[in-house]
Amino acid sequence: MINRICIAASLGLALAAPPSDAAPVSEQGKSCHLSGSEETLRCISVPVPLDYGKAGGEQLKLHVTVAPAFRESARPDPLFVLAGGPGQAGSDVLPLLPALRKVRATRDIVFIDQRGTGLSGKLDCETKPGYEALTEAELDSEARLCIAKIGKSFAPYGTDSAARDIEQVRRALGYGQINLWGGSYGTRLAQHYARAFPSSVRSMILDGVAAPDQIVPAGGRDAQAALDTLFDQCRAEPACNKAFPALRAEFAALAERVATDKLVLELSDPRTAAPLRLAMTRERFQSTVHNILYSPLDSRRLPFLIHSAYLGRWAPFVARRNVASDFSADGAVAIVLHLAVVCAEDVPRLTPELVAENARQTFMSAPALARLAGLCPAVKVPAAPYRAPATIAAPILMLSGALDPVTPPRRAEAAGRHMARAQHLVVANAGHGVSHLGCGPRLMREFLDQPQGKVDGACLKEIPAPSFQLNSAGPQP
Repeated sequence: MINRICIAASLGLALAAPPSDAAPVSEQGKSCHLSGSEETLRCISVPVPLDYGKAGGEQLKLHVTVAPAFRESARPDPLFVLAGGPGQAGSDVLPLLPALRKVRATRDIVFIDQRGTGLSGKLDCETKPGYEALTEAELDSEARLCIAKIGKSFAPYGTDSAARDIEQVRRALGYGQINLWGGSYGTRLAQHYARAFPSSVRSMILDGVAAPDQIVPAGGRDAQAALDTLFDQCRAEPACNKAFPALRAEFAALAERVATDKLVLELSDPRTAAPLRLAMTRERFQSTVHNILYSPLDSRRLPFLIHSAYLGRWAPFVARRNVASDFSADGAVAIVLHLAVVCAEDVPRLTPELVAENARQTFMSAPALARLAGLCPAVKVPAAPYRAPATIAAPILMLSGALDPVTPPRRAEAAGRHMARAQHLVVANAGHGVSHLGCGPRLMREFLDQPQGKVDGACLKEIPAPSFQLNSAGPQP
């Protein structure tokens, strides 16, 4: 990987200046209306090589959405938004635009649908009716059939190619240096791009920072820390402790019940009220809990959901589980693209010791990792070799939520060891995603206007903790 990065870095130095014949963004593409935004935006198609190692080979078209700056005298350095996943598209996170209004006052905001996501040739599988009732083995069989049906090589869909795509978009749109905003996996992609094309990067905002050496699927320790903190907070609050005095014991009992993978629920479907027979497997239980922990507002419902399930009332838990797969503003992850990236960049570094550590004293289990690894032979991607990361020279603002179950502050601290000029702000009452909270939008604008200056994040302490839900009526006032 060092060789490829060095080659890309030298190429970036050579291509830093935008082509002189690039048309203004306002004249490129066409006006468009996309889900997640009520206003007219610019949609631009940018052709890029499918395989950067094959000159003159097949091309694919990247979908790029541009929200032009509000002021005509816009600054020349836009903000490129890199979504998470891997598998989420820029057009999926257009609801982030309101949080970027202060930035957009003076800068274009550019959303890229990463290759294999959204409107850039999404690599995904059709969700069939009744999939919730399928076993994990049946779901895996459906995934393998879907992967085979797509019938293409997924090797060109990794982070390295996605980073090169960003450079192609920058040049096609006629920009000089750009700023990057990355969320979750987008922070990995942003760091990769900054190392490959250092002269193209003016500054970076990384929200929910993934460390360069982080193996994302092996996040049991971080997930358990978030769950333990939630339990401690419930115990410390009189009303929550009174409502759920045996919360830890009830969760442990539920974990033991589902561990056999033989718990079958019979209830009314929370969506349709029709009779539903559902196997509540260990993996379904764990993944639902993990998903809930991403948002503090959501996690404050978890004690009630645990207690209800412990008493045999599983409907609230199942209803919440459905949220992760229902249509939402964030859009659905392109699962095959997700596998193409993770199977090349994460799974090959999953040692038996790490798998054991991931399951030791955490509610996350080894079988879930084994199931993920079991799908990798179907996508047939070569392992991407890991090399020690080079230092990033551009100014960086890192944002972390103290309650984040997947990219907590310790991951940002690890990433910061390879950054020459990084600031790190931690929000006590935030989970996975900080930019849109409280004074976050203002701080991002201040940083982008003066990336060399120090950002005063004291106002982030004013972000309150949400109320716990104590009963079926919802969160307490």
